[in-house]
Amino acid sequence: MVTVDLLVRPALPGDQKQIANLLYFEAHVHRHLDWRAPLDWLGAPFYWVAESAGRVLAALACPKDPPQVAWLRLFTHAGSVPLEEAWNVLWQTARAELEQHGPATVAVIALHEWMEGILLDSGFSNWQSITMLEWQAGTLPHRKAHYPVKIRPIRREDLPRVARLDAASFDPVWQNSLPALERAFDQASLATLAEDERGLLGYQISTQNPFGAHLARLAVRPDMQRAGIGSALLNDLLTQITRRGLVRLTVNTQSQNLASLALYEKMGFNPTGENYPVYQYPIG
Repeated sequence: MVTVDLLVRPALPGDQKQIANLLYFEAHVHRHLDWRAPLDWLGAPFYWVAESAGRVLAALACPKDPPQVAWLRLFTHAGSVPLEEAWNVLWQTARAELEQHGPATVAVIALHEWMEGILLDSGFSNWQSITMLEWQAGTLPHRKAHYPVKIRPIRREDLPRVARLDAASFDPVWQNSLPALERAFDQASLATLAEDERGLLGYQISTQNPFGAHLARLAVRPDMQRAGIGSALLNDLLTQITRRGLVRLTVNTQSQNLASLALYEKMGFNPTGENYPVYQYPIG
């Protein structure tokens, strides 16, 4: 394969068609599991293309959201450019520009083996892993909170409170910003919260697909964990999807999150065997 001279520059809205061609027709495409499609990030900082003779041959995007966390949301390249060459020229630019903007963590969920190789060669470390579980229609667990809580649909005006609870419940790399939660809410099939006189206790956001439903987010206020709030939210969710005739609910969580794994096992979820490593690279 012939080495190509590549010019790296910020991605522009006018690059949309050429990046789309890479996304849909090339073999090596990494897309982050995200509420925003890769093309939706065009115009955001930390999004670059590599071109030759005016033709876009590779793209890489790692915009920060939440702040100080730069998930690798897109990497792809044309087959005419060697994988390592496309990655190295874009990653060197990304790393240099991120270093100019203060400390950050670059994080990647490696969905493909070819991605793991270039990450390890670039100094990324295998930090955690994501595991997939599923619930299939059967007897509902009917587990409730240890005391009465109200479960109701999330309203848009609830989202700032939901974002604050989310930030308190997760490490920074796993937090959802308010803009991300607004997009999640717009795409949700079922979004509910648990509350009592003290305020918001937990929430869940789920989507629907041709195969069933997917629990995209479940969070409980830290001081209310182990009080059955997560079980109550899940029981309500399983009841609702069963009424809709759906027979499968999937969820993914960190394999090191023993509390979440115990909750899902208690509620009748089983591992699917799908596991994806999470890599990180500290900047600054």
